[in-house]
Amino acid sequence: LDCKMNSATLCTSPTNTTPNTTCDLYAHRDIASILIPLHYSIVFLVGLFGNSLAFVVILQNRQKVNSCTMYSTNLVISDIIFTTALPLRIVYYALKFHWPFGEALCRITALVFYINTYAGVNFMTCLSIDRYFAVVHPFQYTKIRKPKNVKYICCFIWFIVFCQTLPLLASSLSQEIENGVITCMEYPTFEETNPHLPQLLLGACFIGYVIPIGIIFICYSQVSLKLYQIAKRNPLTEKSGRNQKAINVIILVIIVFVVCFTPYHVNIMQHMIKKLQYCPSCTQQQAFQASLHATVCLMNFNCCIDPFIYFFACKGYKRKVMKLLRRQVSISLSSAVKTGPDESLHDMLETKQVTSNQSTTTN
Repeated sequence: LDCKMNSATLCTSPTNTTPNTTCDLYAHRDIASILIPLHYSIVFLVGLFGNSLAFVVILQNRQKVNSCTMYSTNLVISDIIFTTALPLRIVYYALKFHWPFGEALCRITALVFYINTYAGVNFMTCLSIDRYFAVVHPFQYTKIRKPKNVKYICCFIWFIVFCQTLPLLASSLSQEIENGVITCMEYPTFEETNPHLPQLLLGACFIGYVIPIGIIFICYSQVSLKLYQIAKRNPLTEKSGRNQKAINVIILVIIVFVVCFTPYHVNIMQHMIKKLQYCPSCTQQQAFQASLHATVCLMNFNCCIDPFIYFFACKGYKRKVMKLLRRQVSISLSSAVKTGPDESLHDMLETKQVTSNQSTTTN
């Protein structure tokens, strides 16, 4: 598409036979300026609190590190970095898709967004594989699950993620549309700068979504089968809780993929397939642009769910979080109890002093 001002120039298509007409792709700006900032404000508060709490617990227990903890830690770091960029995006959507912060910050926030997406997918896939090894092959592949080797795997994943995302810094991601309004990191900008975008996005969806979700479902099915066989041979093993922890992790990862990542990638793939066949009509383009904003919001909600993955995945985390929260509550209560009597004593002294003054005046 050749985007022009606030509109996209339409080519001839089965449903739109009038060439050289324009289409307002941001017709939903009024409702979006309310709902999207509200959504991202919730994501910012919940995601920052949950992931920061997880990170505090990690720092307090860094001596007891295993493979699961290391993958979860990288997931948490990725989410914290992402939440720091959200305030600028909240302002952008509240201003009805206007970016007043300049091209450099636009590229940086786009980089942070895609780093979080790719890192999240990769580390959740690693978590599922790790649970598969822990349950299905507990005495094999032990070397690959050692913290030293997991550290190398995490570094390699970050290297791949940066290789995928750093090229964004070399291209312009902002675009002036109408009346001085500047958009940032919007689909029409990518489409205008890359004529082979449909092929690239379909390839990215296959590598970044189809393959990982296939691996996760294979791991889940194998873990479920193994747990069923163990329970059938020895029902007492279910009481240990170790197998249940593995199942909880993979179930949560699948929920994140199905609820957060699936709508976005399905939406991208169906529209790219359409574009390879014909030029979509204005109505179809508007629907895609609006649904893209909605599914991106849903995808970014994963940073609120990730702390729960860590909650169930890592040994002792649940107990330590509850201990931390109880300590904070007890400090608040003890401070309230101490303040209460002091205030009461102060009030009594003031009352006595007033009474004494009144008596002196009367005399």
